[in-house]
Amino acid sequence: MKLLSLGCLEPSVQLDRVRSRAYIAGVRSVASAYAIWPSAEKPGGRREAAIVAASPLRRQGRTMKITQVDVWEVIVPTRPGTVTSPEYGPADFDRVSKHIIRLHTDEGIFGIGETYRGVLREAVDRAAASVIDLDPTKTALQYLRLSGAEGSMRHQGRDWEVAHSWLEESPAYDAFEMAIFDLAGKALGVPAHYLLGGAYRNRVPVDYWIGIQNPEDAARNARLGKERGFRGMKMKCTIDDPWEERIQAILDAVGPDFKLTIDPNERFYRPSEFLSLARRLERFPNIAVYEDPVPKWNLDWYRQIRGAVNVPIALHLQPPHQIFQAIKAEACDCMNLGGGMTQFVKNAYMVEAAGMLCWHGSGVDLGILEHSYLHAVAAARNCVLPSDFVGSWTREDDLIVEPMRFEKGYAIVPDKPGLGCELDLDAVERYRTR
Repeated sequence: MKLLSLGCLEPSVQLDRVRSRAYIAGVRSVASAYAIWPSAEKPGGRREAAIVAASPLRRQGRTMKITQVDVWEVIVPTRPGTVTSPEYGPADFDRVSKHIIRLHTDEGIFGIGETYRGVLREAVDRAAASVIDLDPTKTALQYLRLSGAEGSMRHQGRDWEVAHSWLEESPAYDAFEMAIFDLAGKALGVPAHYLLGGAYRNRVPVDYWIGIQNPEDAARNARLGKERGFRGMKMKCTIDDPWEERIQAILDAVGPDFKLTIDPNERFYRPSEFLSLARRLERFPNIAVYEDPVPKWNLDWYRQIRGAVNVPIALHLQPPHQIFQAIKAEACDCMNLGGGMTQFVKNAYMVEAAGMLCWHGSGVDLGILEHSYLHAVAAARNCVLPSDFVGSWTREDDLIVEPMRFEKGYAIVPDKPGLGCELDLDAVERYRTR
């Protein structure tokens, strides 16, 4: 099978030419992947063929079953000075627990996952019970049937119905999805992004990140971000902040080429207030994007402000129906997307069909979850705007053995089987709460 070589242009950045694994045209099951990858003709060359040939399932011709699920509840604080300035109060989100999971199999292969903040232990336990005896190599990865979702029996006999399905997923769904991708990738000897359709790029643009900070702290962190090789920074904010002083301090510290994404989480409140601020800030050359400036329930407001400012407007969205509505309303210029691994790629396809670019959002997460983001972004062709993989420098620990690699403002996509990261059990024990 021939490799395809693709060249992509990011905004203001020429992307490296990377090989496209086009032998999977979308999200497919691992069972289908066996039929697509005949032994000697696997894209990627002899090294990848050797890895797959040496994997336990390939070598022994056996199936694999999940036999046990380990669950740890953890709280990992943020590092002082990385999120908010003291006068704005502490970053309360880091007091909310997460769950780390590890799936055991009868083949001795492990898969690891991480929940979002605030997922209840009961939801994790229900999902864990539903994956026992599951064979990841015989499972349709594009939609896992997990217990613990509201209304999960609503479409008995019609499991193809999708109008409500995004509401019915278990809160722990994405953690188990990434753990099963980790298992399947290790079983086949391939990185997780292969199972999402293949990587369009081997590195992903990333921006630095801060919470609400005063001008001095914002400038200091911008300088630190630039020293670490980043080309821009996202900043949280509200309408009542010292805007001119903060933007000027950052401009003086790092210059006009270090771009800013302004993200008030809808706290510019209404178009009149936002447009007044935008006019005041027009003179600054370092503002790249306004994200979620006003409440997202009113897309008419977004269409109004989009036509009135000369800086791109972004919406941070996850449910497919909200993305569809925003596209239909022509409410934004680009999108910050969320979702699990397969859902993110599907969301990116929707945005691509509308002619827009996107990036991946973040909950200031830990290492496992951010690795799952990295694989999903690598598989989405139009995801070329700087993503929010920010946990490794804001949290005290990422709970993985080797941190995500960053080089000159890019996160390097792993080429190891599965997610490409290993759980640091000593760190998990330090931060576990139960």
